[in-house]
Amino acid sequence: MTVRSDRGMSGRLWRAPRGGSSVGPWVHRLGLLLPALALAMVGASARAAWPDRPIRLVVPYAAGGVGDISFRVISMALEERIGQRFVLDNRAGASGNIGAAEVLRAAPDGYTLLLGAINNFATNQFLYRNMTFDPVTAFEPVALLSLAPNVIAVTPALAIQSLQDLAAHARQHPGALNFGSPGIGTPPHLAGELFSTLAGIQMTHIPYNGTPQVMVALQQDSVQVSFYTLSPVSPLIKGGKLRPIAVASSSRLPALPGVPSVREAGFADLLSASWQAIVAPRGTDPAILDRLNVEIRTVLAQPDAQRRYAELGMVAGDLGRGEFASFMRNEAQRWKRVIETARIEPQ
Repeated sequence: MTVRSDRGMSGRLWRAPRGGSSVGPWVHRLGLLLPALALAMVGASARAAWPDRPIRLVVPYAAGGVGDISFRVISMALEERIGQRFVLDNRAGASGNIGAAEVLRAAPDGYTLLLGAINNFATNQFLYRNMTFDPVTAFEPVALLSLAPNVIAVTPALAIQSLQDLAAHARQHPGALNFGSPGIGTPPHLAGELFSTLAGIQMTHIPYNGTPQVMVALQQDSVQVSFYTLSPVSPLIKGGKLRPIAVASSSRLPALPGVPSVREAGFADLLSASWQAIVAPRGTDPAILDRLNVEIRTVLAQPDAQRRYAELGMVAGDLGRGEFASFMRNEAQRWKRVIETARIEPQ
């Protein structure tokens, strides 16, 4: 280990003063320095040994959700590369805020991470008055895990085949079209508000207590428009009870090759996805975070992971830590503008 400091301190420290009459103070200073050096060496050794025990991955939602599914696709391959198990710990409540706050308070040692969603990083800070932290700055970015673009779909009773048709119909019938979501401020709600703003139209938002209720309402034609990811609406699409007209991404989804992207449909800014990401408590060793980022991106690039994500209507993330940090900042500012434009009041 090389000890260095400003203005040649190491040279002064190890060379006795002229005349050799003042050895005592120098020996005293050396005695103070040695314990600090020992602690530094122990800390470096501990970091080099990471991980030497299982890693806790807090998921701030109920078990079986998108976060769980996204991670389980890569968990075995990632554990093989890291050399330790990842233990999923579901801590649901307050739209993910309870689990996020718990990770925020955890020791920054690389053994407690947060697997959160877009809510946790880009919208909750503008929707909840009692949040005491800004997630964009409160956590260390690790990796973007997956993105699931929203699929814009309509009920078959409407003679609508495209986004342009939907916008024209809504202009002719202001407020007559209903779109459903699992609650105020949720990604499907905000996606609908974004489309309304971009198209200059008025639709009526119907909030339900969960996604299953929205799916029932679509089948009953109580709501006519959906801005959901593929997974919950796939059975309705396959059953002919819902017609997909666009995918809210810049390219088509492999699972829906015949459905145009919003760029193709003339609404290039209608980008909307439910994404999952991993972050760590502020102060975690950057070497640990960098390794996690590389290992996660490596397993996400494997053909099996790519295929499984495509089947689920997801796209695997592939961003460096700096790129991911910029992505989070941009997403937060983008959805903040949507929330303000739609006049959604914080709860």
